[in-house]
Amino acid sequence: MSGGLVFNETLYPGVEVNYGCDTILYQDRSEHQDLVLFENPVFGKVLMLDGITQVTTADEFIYHEMMAHVPILAHGAASEVLIVGGGDCGMAEEALKHPGIERLTQVEIDGAVVDFSKEHFAEFNAPVFEDERFDLVIADGARFVAETDRRFDVVMVDSTDPMGPGAVLFTQEFYRAVHRCLKPGGVLVTQNGVPFLQREELVGSIRHFSKIYKDAYAYVAAIPTYFGGHMALGWATDNADLRKVPVDELTRRFEAAGLDTRYYTPEVHAAAFALPRFILDAVKDGRSNAG
Repeated sequence: MSGGLVFNETLYPGVEVNYGCDTILYQDRSEHQDLVLFENPVFGKVLMLDGITQVTTADEFIYHEMMAHVPILAHGAASEVLIVGGGDCGMAEEALKHPGIERLTQVEIDGAVVDFSKEHFAEFNAPVFEDERFDLVIADGARFVAETDRRFDVVMVDSTDPMGPGAVLFTQEFYRAVHRCLKPGGVLVTQNGVPFLQREELVGSIRHFSKIYKDAYAYVAAIPTYFGGHMALGWATDNADLRKVPVDELTRRFEAAGLDTRYYTPEVHAAAFALPRFILDAVKDGRSNAG
């Protein structure tokens, strides 16, 4: 199907983002959400869930590299990693590039999204399904972290925005459950939107982090798909030294892992924690409202 169609994203009040559509590749409704995949001349394949852009083949590497490599290399000895969400499996693909990871568990609520992504995003996720370290669990992520007896070095929450089924992944109860299943010195990273347009999303998460973790912060990446400037990635850990690892040590770890990246570098890693003032103010507001 083709003919100059346009898909509109209206995630941000007062702003509408239009994607030209060359071809609709797939459109359906699963048990949990509306799903459409289409071709765009700039972004390649574009996946939208409930009218909100989730991933594109052109720039997925930025988000996935920064969300996976920053916590894993900052930790320095991660062997057990958990992804909550991330149905396109791009996050898993990046994380599994680290030879030190012994098992990567991904908990995704909607198995149809994983099946769909395996078929349509093989250009970046095919290695995941051939890796014996990949442990896919189709379940509610909030329930999993509340009930599991396993412990993890790194937890990455690759969620939709805080609405619908993704809303529970932005609650204090969820973050506390994650803290319960982190090993000592472990780290949590989260998707926290575009602060210029979604400030309260970041403030709210930092507020919750600050009540549970010793170090509540954020880092940023510039991702073209997510309109509005920097995207914020939440950061929570009991080891404040993890976000201050020197560049030379990050470089040593990066080279030892044998990573081949298109956005991430050790220098970008360190610089990502140097927040623009308006984002730093949002972090400070979250911390000050934590009491």
